[in-house]
Amino acid sequence: MIKSYYIVIMMTMGKSIIFANQKGGVGKTTTAVNLGSYIAEMGKNVLLVDFDPQGNMSLAVGGDRKRPGVYEWILKKASSTEVIQRTAEPGLDLISANVNLSGINVELAEQPQREFFLRNALQEIKNNYHYIFIDSPPSLDLVTVNGLTAADLVMIPLQTEFFAIEGTSQLVRTIMMVKQNLNPGLELGGIILTMKDNRTHLSKNVVDEALAYFKDKVFRTAIPRNVALAEAPSFGKTIKAYQPMSPGARAYELLAKEVVERVK
Repeated sequence: MIKSYYIVIMMTMGKSIIFANQKGGVGKTTTAVNLGSYIAEMGKNVLLVDFDPQGNMSLAVGGDRKRPGVYEWILKKASSTEVIQRTAEPGLDLISANVNLSGINVELAEQPQREFFLRNALQEIKNNYHYIFIDSPPSLDLVTVNGLTAADLVMIPLQTEFFAIEGTSQLVRTIMMVKQNLNPGLELGGIILTMKDNRTHLSKNVVDEALAYFKDKVFRTAIPRNVALAEAPSFGKTIKAYQPMSPGARAYELLAKEVVERVK
């Protein structure tokens, strides 16, 4: 069971990373959760921020969605100590999403500085973590813009299927707009290839296309199609806790090492 927890040791300000893609089902939440798990195992303190009203990140680590979460936190209805939950994995914490978050776009629409609510909340705790992973909804609405405004880096999970790269063009434009108008420090952290099927020419073609378009921003480790990755969240577990010897687990472990090497 997840318990309340708050890290009080101060350290160098960590990196806030948003996992974004307006297309659903590309492995965005799966990637954020499992990267966080393996990076925490490497001795880093990682906070998962579930900023998607669907709450899949919270469910994937056994989070309590009935208690105050990110909605209450950014609106100053609850403190960070009230919303941070400790997961079953050492070094991996969570701020969950509950049902209240579903109306946040409407509530923020008329607020001054409406794009900065998450960023302002994160300032209080950013020194307490090496990495803060923000999961965003599959849309380019005000919630996602809040996440982009709060982040240092954007990671884009890219499904190795037809129209994958074409579908990222609008997201890249949004990233550039946020960088120009709201968050000058925002950078593209990398492209993470997901659901790769080595048996098909299509997957290989998408990989080649991604490398041609994004060049060295594409991580070397691609995540394969793996049933265990789809099953793990239903048990409230990361792939490391569910099936640590599966192909998906091995891939995320390698990817975690790449991320830590690249993002310091």
